[in-house]
Amino acid sequence: MRDPVEAQLEAYNARDVERFVLCFTDDVVVEDAKGTLLLAGRDAFRASYAAMFEASPALHCRVVSRMRAGAFVVDEERVTGRGEAELHVIVVYTLRDDRIAHVRVLR
Repeated sequence: MRDPVEAQLEAYNARDVERFVLCFTDDVVVEDAKGTLLLAGRDAFRASYAAMFEASPALHCRVVSRMRAGAFVVDEERVTGRGEAELHVIVVYTLRDDRIAHVRVLR
């Protein structure tokens, strides 16, 4: 697989849930800044993002900056199309076997 972080961004912006979830491991974990579990497993991940993609036809994420260190990728992102205000988030992706295994969202 090519770079899973870039591939998931492209699928996210296309709102293509099937292509999106292929970038993540079966046991993917998504947590907030404090480590609170938000989603666990590809099925829950797929269901959550499918609903968001359907509800947000103007959804778009722009990467402001990206840093890489070993198995970690840190993106500063600006997300629009999920309500009135632009979201500013930092997302830390942990890679395993050419897929994203862990996501921590800081906002």
